[in-house]
Amino acid sequence: MNVVSLFNGMGTLRQAFADMNIKVDKYYSSEIKPYAIELQQHHFPDVIQVGDINNWREWDIDWKNIDLIGSGSPCQDLSQAGSRTGINGSKSNLFFVFVEILNHCRKLNPNVKFLQENVGSAPLEDVGIMSRALGVYPVRINSKLVVGALRDRYYWTDIRTKPFGMFDDIQSDIPQPRDRKIMFKDILTDGVTNRKKANALLASDHKHLINNEEKQQIYIEKRGAKGKQVPNIVYLDEGVLKVKTNTVKGYDVVTENDCLNLAFPTSETRRGRVTKGKALCLLKGNEPLYSWNGATLRTLNKTELCRLQGFPDNYCDILTRNKSASLLGDGWTLPIIIHILSFWDMSKP
Repeated sequence: MNVVSLFNGMGTLRQAFADMNIKVDKYYSSEIKPYAIELQQHHFPDVIQVGDINNWREWDIDWKNIDLIGSGSPCQDLSQAGSRTGINGSKSNLFFVFVEILNHCRKLNPNVKFLQENVGSAPLEDVGIMSRALGVYPVRINSKLVVGALRDRYYWTDIRTKPFGMFDDIQSDIPQPRDRKIMFKDILTDGVTNRKKANALLASDHKHLINNEEKQQIYIEKRGAKGKQVPNIVYLDEGVLKVKTNTVKGYDVVTENDCLNLAFPTSETRRGRVTKGKALCLLKGNEPLYSWNGATLRTLNKTELCRLQGFPDNYCDILTRNKSASLLGDGWTLPIIIHILSFWDMSKP
């Protein structure tokens, strides 16, 4: 098995092959983020780093012997949480570089397989553009079936396909995975955050919630704010934790089994700040997700973030919590990739 992984990130594809006990002879990784490369080489020192995808014509790769090309092209211009400038945006248009690479490889090896992923919130027009460029329409799978988080994604692959529609268009024929019924509460390590963890989070570039017991108000404390507390949309009402939402009622109640998302604390139009039973989707921008237990509201720790993407608890131990969150939020859900690869009959060309 020889694999080229574009936008490799933390190397989910390589880990999937390892978990499936499939031997990989050569695994080429195109990645430019230093700590992503560090994590990949920590787990798999034999991975061959080839650098920026824009320089692919300079790579020393025997394309005729490549069996699979993986691609998680940037979603920033496609996602509802991004710019929505579309597939021709400055980042998401790197998808077309993947298409160039795939077409080049196909000329030398018509049997090469591919796996491409992108967000489920991508505009349908852009989904159509990508599908026509690849010659196959995607399957849509939400990671909530296999982990404790919501993560709606399109997967284009020719690992298994079927014709559909009056024109016999080709569609990826990967069935939905079995629901493992993993809930948000199942991935939590505990309901308490100690002072050391709080200090570490306050020293980061990301937001941390604190509880002012006298005013029964939750505040956001920002790095560099010199102790200034900014009133937030989260508050205690007779011992009940509530978060303001753009609904008729005006708020949602947060319980110990819920996940609280404060990605846009100043927004006046947000509705889904609380999800019942599942965590909200992790994002590349280190989505601020919180767990509530008793009188403690805390961010998710590194172990819990790994679990939300189906990785072992200690997978990101060599990285900081925030670097881990960035890679996990920008990465693939490991059990979903294993599920898709399981339908590949590798005995056939």
